[in-house]
Amino acid sequence: MLPIVSLRPFHYRGGEVIGFDLNLNTLLEKEVRKLKGIKWCESNKLWYIPLSRGQYEKAKAFFEGKLTFDLRPLQAYLKQRKAVVAVMPQKKVSKSKVQLLLDYPLSPRNLAAFEAYFQLLKLKGYSPNTIQTYCSAFHYLLRLLGAAPVCTLQKEHVQAYLLWLLEKRGYSHANLHTTVNALKFYFEAVEGRGREFYNLPRPKKRLKLPSILSEEEMIGLIQKTGNLKHRALLMAAYSAGLRVSELVKLKIKDVDSGRMLLHVREGKGGKDRMVPLSQKLLLTLRDYVKHYHPKEYLFEGEAGGPYATRTAQEVLQEAKSKAGIRKKGGIHLLRHSYATHLLEAGTDIRYIQAFLGHNSLQTTMLYTHVSKLKIETIQSPLDRLAW
Repeated sequence: MLPIVSLRPFHYRGGEVIGFDLNLNTLLEKEVRKLKGIKWCESNKLWYIPLSRGQYEKAKAFFEGKLTFDLRPLQAYLKQRKAVVAVMPQKKVSKSKVQLLLDYPLSPRNLAAFEAYFQLLKLKGYSPNTIQTYCSAFHYLLRLLGAAPVCTLQKEHVQAYLLWLLEKRGYSHANLHTTVNALKFYFEAVEGRGREFYNLPRPKKRLKLPSILSEEEMIGLIQKTGNLKHRALLMAAYSAGLRVSELVKLKIKDVDSGRMLLHVREGKGGKDRMVPLSQKLLLTLRDYVKHYHPKEYLFEGEAGGPYATRTAQEVLQEAKSKAGIRKKGGIHLLRHSYATHLLEAGTDIRYIQAFLGHNSLQTTMLYTHVSKLKIETIQSPLDRLAW
């Protein structure tokens, strides 16, 4: 009978690997060390190879007739990995994610529920960001359930879970709203239990006013950005009130200089919209294109694809630092400033709603709370007192 070696996945030096669990068998170790490319992990006390089908097939062929692989730990991990990695925009799995899959594997029934959940989100056309957010919230519940099937939960169980998230895990009201939406999708859309979970309680939304840059601060921000590409990026974000995901997806063909419009494609909810194209932005873009020669995307990354959202955010943070602006916020800060400045200039709020791509006018009305247009004309009762 051939000796048995258990294949155990783990994360090491930035990547997933397959460890050879030899159970302290020195004879086996001598044999395993002959495999080309195998390395030693001191922290795990295991010999390992990169986790890939090619590397596994090489090891299998090399050890044929010499030892037998126990594939159960590897197969269990790969099954969990397949479901979870499909949700991720980047396919490289982090160390924390690997450890999560190893320490808290989903039961077969809950793993099947997770896969059905993910597939239905895709079929219904939800955005990648929403899919990832919802799946993350749903996966957290499934991990906590252990062997208990999620389909057996009743409304009172879900309410108790939400209360636990709020009181014990310190969830913000915004995070709890997201979790409610994620769980409602499972019970209503996947399980078809809409009547039961229709009025699932959620915390009352708080009116949180956004930070706004003044026009003077915007001038300083743009002037302090010396890099032409970075300056064009920030001007585009502010001039059209773009979300960061919309900004990095802009293509050269989306700039319609003939009609002086900017075509924003697949915004939130998958909707397209047209916004006015700034004359100053157009001049800057012409200069930028002349120097940088982008091929498809207006702002290209190093590999030629779209600019990374994280890089775009870093560009803004660097510009804020140079301009001495301490207000918190990313690219969305420029979107808030765009809307507020339009309102202060007398633009009809329904136009602003259309430019921002808001479904509800109520969302756009938020900017009436931060606009200084009306506030500055109102006199405090204290100032009207005759001393």
